[in-house]
Amino acid sequence: MQYEIGAEQVEKTELFEERKKIIYDLMCDSKYKPLKYKEIVYLLQVPEEDRPELSAILDRLIYEGKIEKKENGRYVKTADELLEGTFISNKKGFGFVRVDGIDYDFFIPANKTRGAFHDDKVLIRPLDESEMYGERRNRRRSGTVKKLSEASVEKILERGLKTVVGVYQKNKKFGFVIPDNSRIDSDIFIPGRFENGAKSGDRVVAELTSYGDKVRSAEGKIIEVIGDYTDPLTDVLSVVRELKIPYEFPEEVTADLKRIPDEVDPRELATRTDLRDLVTVTIDGEDAKDLDDAITLYEENGMYKLGVHIADVSHYVTENSPLDKEALNRGTSCYLVDKVIPMLPEKLSNGICSLNAGKDRLTLSCLMDIDKNGNIVSHKICESVINVNERMTYTAVSAIVEDRDPETMERYSELVPLFDLMLEVSDLLREKRRQRGSIDFDFDESKIVVEDGKVSYIGAYERRRSNGIIEDFMLAANETIAEDYFWQELPFEYRVHEAPDAEKVKQLGVLISKFGFYFKASRDNVHPKEFQKLIDSISGSECENLVSRMTLRTMKQAKYSTECTGHFGLACRYYCHFTSPIRRYPDLMIHRIIKENIRGKLNDNRQKHYNAILPKICDDNSKKERRAESAEREVEKLKKVEYMSEHVGEVFQGVISGVNNRGIFVELENTVEGFVSVADMYDDFYCYSEEEYAMIGETGHNKYSIGDKVTVKVAKTDKLTKSIDFVIKMKEGEESHGKGKRRQAHRK
Repeated sequence: MQYEIGAEQVEKTELFEERKKIIYDLMCDSKYKPLKYKEIVYLLQVPEEDRPELSAILDRLIYEGKIEKKENGRYVKTADELLEGTFISNKKGFGFVRVDGIDYDFFIPANKTRGAFHDDKVLIRPLDESEMYGERRNRRRSGTVKKLSEASVEKILERGLKTVVGVYQKNKKFGFVIPDNSRIDSDIFIPGRFENGAKSGDRVVAELTSYGDKVRSAEGKIIEVIGDYTDPLTDVLSVVRELKIPYEFPEEVTADLKRIPDEVDPRELATRTDLRDLVTVTIDGEDAKDLDDAITLYEENGMYKLGVHIADVSHYVTENSPLDKEALNRGTSCYLVDKVIPMLPEKLSNGICSLNAGKDRLTLSCLMDIDKNGNIVSHKICESVINVNERMTYTAVSAIVEDRDPETMERYSELVPLFDLMLEVSDLLREKRRQRGSIDFDFDESKIVVEDGKVSYIGAYERRRSNGIIEDFMLAANETIAEDYFWQELPFEYRVHEAPDAEKVKQLGVLISKFGFYFKASRDNVHPKEFQKLIDSISGSECENLVSRMTLRTMKQAKYSTECTGHFGLACRYYCHFTSPIRRYPDLMIHRIIKENIRGKLNDNRQKHYNAILPKICDDNSKKERRAESAEREVEKLKKVEYMSEHVGEVFQGVISGVNNRGIFVELENTVEGFVSVADMYDDFYCYSEEEYAMIGETGHNKYSIGDKVTVKVAKTDKLTKSIDFVIKMKEGEESHGKGKRRQAHRK
């Protein structure tokens, strides 16, 4: 994705949109009769020089699904009931379509997919009851299905997947690629001449040449051999290729780096606020190299003076430069267990933009005055220069503020009063957020250690108080910046989070009641405080991790927007991302706006420019964030499968984290989750109870519910499907006896 700059380009964009509206309104008019291209030209008296633009407008309206061109060449408005969405396929032949702005997916029966392939952009027509299959129609009438959610694909607007990553299986004269993405319902046929030297068992990238139909498989040709699928080193690369995450920087970006200095030019300091005399620290993980935030804090005149200083990346990554275009293309850095795919090249992320100790660095600072009650009473935003005194780690700061470790306190004796003051102010800010209802999820995250390319350890990541200190200070700066620019009524990129759906809230209420917990929520409205009360009530309990995750799944995904609609999870009206421009494009984007405003250059033309480009950039940033999160989840799953493959046959303690009609999910103490198939529960014939979210034995009435502790044995792992299978550990002699019971139950 690229965008243009300058008033002239903005005016051209606006004119194009105005003319597009005229054409669309014409076709929406009740008196309009379908016209051909030449007839539209004649009707609107379009001059010769503007006719290429008319063609572009018609093509754009077709692409957006607003109009269509009939076989006779006449243009008509698309039927009102048609919706545009993304097709999500299923191995069984049916699929779903996700439509922006609608909070449920449309079910597409197998005979109504019209050959749509996974991730295609499609037009769908919702079906009425008379067009549904009998069983689903009956469920609709009985109230089991509450929304009219079945549809048919009417048109494929754009193919979503151009390439597929998977494992190659070779025959004599041809082969197949088994896609890594389990959503793709077809193996990819590869003619022998297009195998590109791939061997059976190789993980490959195949370019699709045909998308298949009900009779024939999709076809393709292998364009890259990644490596043997059993090799751990191919895991990350296969996920990166599957999600189309840029891995290497293009030549033009490398060339653009030559203009970036290794040190700050002293001439740049003249117009900046000089904060180098303030005691300044960074606090990050031990392995972090892209240090983009630093802190200063002291007391003066009864006020806490908190400074949050963020690397001025926008000074070096100028708008529309090759570096900027590539940063926008990536959207965010990806942290894939032991590898990082950065948004910016190392010369920037680990060099001139990283707030390394003892180096002058250009920053954008948010200087806040905080009273003794934790209220931010005033603030200043300025371009600044800092020099970090000490590069601290979370471990060291926690050793000081939590453990009071003598050795660490002695080593950093001059800074101990600063860290104690940080803890004091952090507690004030956190309490202030708690009072308004901010939800602070606290559950175990996975810590995965990789040595020599192999996973050596998986366990729960220890969250220390020092992590919370930095989080509290960053949140304060983000809220302060967002509120400032909201009231200035300037174009801006906000971080927004909508309230959860009432149906999901109701479902959560039923689930947590199994643990003896309740929370208050009306049918159409729920306040963040009710979630906060729930999180507080489970704190320290055995089910804390599980209920916290269940609660988090109820929430909607946060996203970027030009509209400041608030952040439900943080219970705040104003929020943005300002504090991580090295690794997030939205932060870099708003740094530019802030700096132009500070310098008095955000005139009408520049505001028009930002108003024109920001909606698309917000949407793109949100998509790239979800892409990165998907990559991180997939790599984590692969590494967990790799780790547990070394523990097949071993026994672990776990807790039931989910139940469905296929079996139960069990999460181990080390955060690994696996599945127990109902077919492998031999001691009885089990049926799923949707009302109780439990698997219940028909004969012995034994019940497996969410939250129950179980002992499981690792049965098998599969890297292709990224799955881990458990069996529930029976008492000695019970397993073989139980098989007979299950067979007998089947015969009945």
